[in-house]
Amino acid sequence: MLHHISIRTADIHRSIAFYECLGFAVSERFTTGYTLACWMEGLSGRLELIQIPEPQPAPDAFNDEHYVGYYHLSFDLTELAENLTTWLANFTATLQTLGQPAPTILLAPTQQIIGATVYEVAFINDPDRLPLELIYRQTAI
Repeated sequence: MLHHISIRTADIHRSIAFYECLGFAVSERFTTGYTLACWMEGLSGRLELIQIPEPQPAPDAFNDEHYVGYYHLSFDLTELAENLTTWLANFTATLQTLGQPAPTILLAPTQQIIGATVYEVAFINDPDRLPLELIYRQTAI
């Protein structure tokens, strides 16, 4: 069983606001060594956010075809939305009402067939430019 996914962030408060809009809620706040951290739970999983002093820019995992390592987190929004286009518009509006910037859309919603299922798939960046995949199950073939 997966316990959590850990994300290093330049600004933990900005990342908390972003992931709250995605459907996560802070469940624990703590420090790791000398820095702020928290666990957030939602969408059937747990994230750990760790604020990094003197952060360096993250590599461009989405656009660098030679990048090796963790690529993205994927969230199934089938039960939460009528489609990804509407969900993205609502998500962006919610972020902006909180004074947060709109997420960068790396791949606009598009259909993809995986096995016997048609999905709507999109990619956005989180506040630290980490790619997030959004999936909406449309139909089985």
